[in-house]
Parts: sequence; structure tokens; C-alpha cells
Amino acid sequence: MKIFIDADGCPVTDIAVRLAKKHSVPCTIICDTAHSIYRDRAETIIVDKGADSADFRLVNLITAGDIAITQDYGLAAMCLSKRAVVLNQDGKQYTEENISGLLSFRAVSAKIRRSGGRTKGLPKRTAEQDKAFETALSELLKA
Repeated sequence: MKIFIDADGCPVTDIAVRLAKKHSVPCTIICDTAHSIYRDRAETIIVDKGADSADFRLVNLITAGDIAITQDYGLAAMCLSKRAVVLNQDGKQYTEENISGLLSFRAVSAKIRRSGGRTKGLPKRTAEQDKAFETALSELLKA
């Protein structure tokens, strides 16, 4: 088992790296050149800046049973197809049962934005969200 973090804009990188170290699980941070993110005890892979370049690198590296951390529904779907476990930054697990609805929501939101509309952004991150993520990742690593 390995942990792969889609680190561009990921608010839980430090928590994930700390837990990976605690459980002696290899951890890889993947980001583009605009977000060079380095942490002790984690490998960092930097890819060229470009549409989905970090996502495609992560998908090429992940295998069944690995853990991906991302908030990107498209990347989550690709990781699920490789039988990986996928968590978002709030500790919610993406599954075969919920990913289709999430992808549909993403498509509708993109359509609204393309037509000039606005969609609501994410609210300010809370300590409760960090705790929920930490609990969910800890449980996966203990299993």
C-alpha cells in the first residue's frame, strides 16, 4: 500500500504525510511546477504545468489497494477504475456507488460556468474537516 497525494491545492498534505510516516506507508506528493511541494518523509514528483498532467502521472503510478487523496472527481474515477481507495480532503471516500453522481454534478456545474453563470465556491476550511480527514485516513491505514 502507498499513498498518493494530488497536492495542487490540497489542504491536507501535511496530515497525510504525518500519518503515512506514523504507519510506515510510502507517500508520494504529485504537483506541477507552479506548486513545488516538498515534505520530509515523502517523495515529491513534479510534472510540467498543464491540464491534468499531475492527474495522469498519479493514475499511471497508482495500483490496486493504494490510497489516492484528491478533490478531483475525474481523477477519483480513474483511480477507482484501478481498484485504488480514494479519499477527498474531508475524509469522504469516493466509491463506485457515488462517483457517477459526482461526475454528473461536475458536468452540470461546468455547463453553468460556460454559459456565464456562477457556481458557489467552497466555504472556509474548518478544523472539523481536518479531523474528519485524519480519522478516515487513520482507519484506512489501520485496516
